[in-house]
Amino acid sequence: MGRPRVMIIDGNSLMHRAFYALPMLTNKKGVPTNAVYGFTNMLLRLIGDYKPGYLGVAFDKKGPTFRHEIYAEYKATRQKAPEELAPQFELLKKLLKLMGIAIHEVEGYEADDILGTFARLGKERGWDVYLVTGDRDALQLVSPQVRVIMTKKGISDVRVFDVEEIKKEYGLTPAQIVDLKALMGDSSDNIPGIPGIGEKTALKLLHQYHTIEEVLDNAENVSGQKLKEALIKYKEQAMLSKRLATIVQDAPLDIKVENCSYEIPHSRELLEFLEELEFQSIIEKLGIQSRERIATTTSAREKNMIEVNTLEELRYHVQNLMNVSKVAILVQDDCITISDNPSQVYRMKLKGDLLTQGLNHQDVFMGLKPILEKQDLRKIVYDGKRLILEAHRYGIHVEGLEFDVFIAAYLLDPARNRYDVVQLLYEYAGLDVNDADASDLYLLAGYMREKLKETEMLYLYEEIEHPLINVLADMEITGFKVDKDMLKQLGEEFSLELSNLTKEIYTLAGEEFNINSPKQLGYVLFEKLKLPVIKKGKTGYSTDIEVLEQLRPYHELVEKVIEYRQVMKLKSTYIDGLLSVIDPRDGRVHSSFNQTVTATGRISSAEPNLQNIPVKLEMGRRIRKVFVASGEDYVLVDADYSQIELRILAHMSGDPTFIEAFRNNQDIHLRTASEIFGVPIDKVTPEQRSNAKAVNFGIVYGISDYGLAKSLGISRKQAREYIDSYFARYPKVKEYMERIVETAKKQGYVTTLMNRRRYLPELKSRNFNIRSQGERLAMNTPIQGSAADIIKKAMNDVYAELKRRNLKSKLILQVHDELIIDTYKPELEEVKELVVRCMENAVKLSVPLVVDVGVGRSWYDAK
Repeated sequence: MGRPRVMIIDGNSLMHRAFYALPMLTNKKGVPTNAVYGFTNMLLRLIGDYKPGYLGVAFDKKGPTFRHEIYAEYKATRQKAPEELAPQFELLKKLLKLMGIAIHEVEGYEADDILGTFARLGKERGWDVYLVTGDRDALQLVSPQVRVIMTKKGISDVRVFDVEEIKKEYGLTPAQIVDLKALMGDSSDNIPGIPGIGEKTALKLLHQYHTIEEVLDNAENVSGQKLKEALIKYKEQAMLSKRLATIVQDAPLDIKVENCSYEIPHSRELLEFLEELEFQSIIEKLGIQSRERIATTTSAREKNMIEVNTLEELRYHVQNLMNVSKVAILVQDDCITISDNPSQVYRMKLKGDLLTQGLNHQDVFMGLKPILEKQDLRKIVYDGKRLILEAHRYGIHVEGLEFDVFIAAYLLDPARNRYDVVQLLYEYAGLDVNDADASDLYLLAGYMREKLKETEMLYLYEEIEHPLINVLADMEITGFKVDKDMLKQLGEEFSLELSNLTKEIYTLAGEEFNINSPKQLGYVLFEKLKLPVIKKGKTGYSTDIEVLEQLRPYHELVEKVIEYRQVMKLKSTYIDGLLSVIDPRDGRVHSSFNQTVTATGRISSAEPNLQNIPVKLEMGRRIRKVFVASGEDYVLVDADYSQIELRILAHMSGDPTFIEAFRNNQDIHLRTASEIFGVPIDKVTPEQRSNAKAVNFGIVYGISDYGLAKSLGISRKQAREYIDSYFARYPKVKEYMERIVETAKKQGYVTTLMNRRRYLPELKSRNFNIRSQGERLAMNTPIQGSAADIIKKAMNDVYAELKRRNLKSKLILQVHDELIIDTYKPELEEVKELVVRCMENAVKLSVPLVVDVGVGRSWYDAK
């Protein structure tokens, strides 16, 4: 039997290392977890690499130690642990207890002293001891039986120190490490040392005289007058420093190595706590499953996998599947699987290249065509839009989608970046699998449907999100016609504008330079023209837009640079960018509409992003001229909700003054201006209306007095008066805003009119700025999210009505509160009536929904 291997970890040291090494992580409840996550990963790596028989974690005990008694200023300069780190220590201790790992704390002693005591016990009892820390002090404990595993940058990079390694690194023995620290001092522990002595000098002295006592006794003999004087003057301070730096090796620990033995249990308590922390990867590393999960997994894995290798086999199985009422289909990059029950699955491996065995992608889809097009054969899918689009390439029209796991996952947790099938199977169905297939989707869909019921989002799924899959797929397939010649002409105009602006900038600067170079622009602005420096970083003067906005009043050149940047961005993003994505087959752009990206529920657009075309500038608006109706017989109908978010706020708050203004069809910004400035409506100035508009929309977004002041270019005091005056006139709005924040803090999430949830962990943050952001999100999300729900409902209704009436006109774009229909001219009046009715009746609020409609050959003209 070999020597017992004991590992003791400095918990405080590793937690600090982990906290600063990893980005801030929180679970859904807003509890910070990054340090615990980093520590646990490091712990598991250490167990895997060193396989200790006995394991413990040492922590500092709160309160003064014996070192404070001999030196009151000990650690006095150390900053308090960050607010997000402090609560993580209790989480870690709870986790360690559930993992069966010993925790050591001793009143009046530090974690270092516990490591020291284990080092001594190791030498006395014949253990092999590994001490894990990021603190160099521990090197004094190294001996033939004791090694130090030192974390370097972060926590993943370590270096193991034994006696030889210390000699190689410092030319010292382990015992001399204390003398090194006593001479140098330590700012982090506030150990004074001898002023003026750094590591280089301290090492030189110790190489010559070996101990601090010998160094001090030979002070008169050292070279350098200043050094000599310091050694004489601070002799007592140096000896005090040595006492402070010496790690105690006899802390009152009642240690029996048997008590340090550990075996990480596969307990329900540990599993539930790790799930609460959302440490899925650690659950997987530990291989933990509860008995219920093991039972589910075992039964779910008892399935018959049928490999389909030829078209004849595929046609045979498809013929049999045509008689069932429901199938699950999972399309993956390397294979397509289909299943009609959880215990059997058919797999078609796809050819990736000439060397890969399998079926051709088109052959598989054509083989599945009868199933895909059968309306009453219901389909459970993952990412139904992808399935529709891929099938469309081969002229197949997918019918009968029943449940999309991808969309359900988004509704249940909208803040995620990815919705991996394997991960979802584990979380919702308790399935621990390496690869998912269609049979797994059967089980997953059932669990997720129940979860949607439980969270009261089944209506949202069935009536809003699920029908939208077909709407968005159809919009992508149809695309938006672009006038390529006009786009090129616009590009030439923008190029000319850039050329003229460049000449003006050179004239105003008195020299030619690279306007796109922040360094060269910084030189012109701040050194040549001597404009005030607003912000400076490591790389030089900042010339970002915020800086330029502040410099506007100082010189005409700044205005021209801002214009130049705006035109340059428009040209590169929307002229050159659009030219590269026009489909040569139909002259259209086919944007991708994403249903699972935003936390508020809004649809996003990409490649190209048609929702982001800047319309505040005339040059930006002109880009809309290139988006045109699909033919001479068509025009564009643009239908836009009027002030939908303010109407939702009026409805949600129940404020009678606000509601009355909308019911009477008043100009809400004029009404608000009249209310907050105390003037009759007919006496409101354009500037007052503009300011009231900023307040109205600012309130929706939880704007602060600072934000409003910045937006309007007024003092913070004035902005505060505007906000206070607003809330005085609309008190129910204020009550609603306060109520929604309190509700969010209690339940951890907010909901929209259609029960869409958004979890707000930011509200639990100890960081004021993050918490304030959470409060703003709590105020805004129910309003913005409800607007998203309403426009989606309107899209579904418009799409369904166009299809029901068998019209040629097609819905082709949604931008926030606006729908665009490519309209066949003979259907124009019918489409206008249809779209207004669908949009205005999407939901019933306490105020009317109003839709403005425009018609034109181009998007610009229709708007």
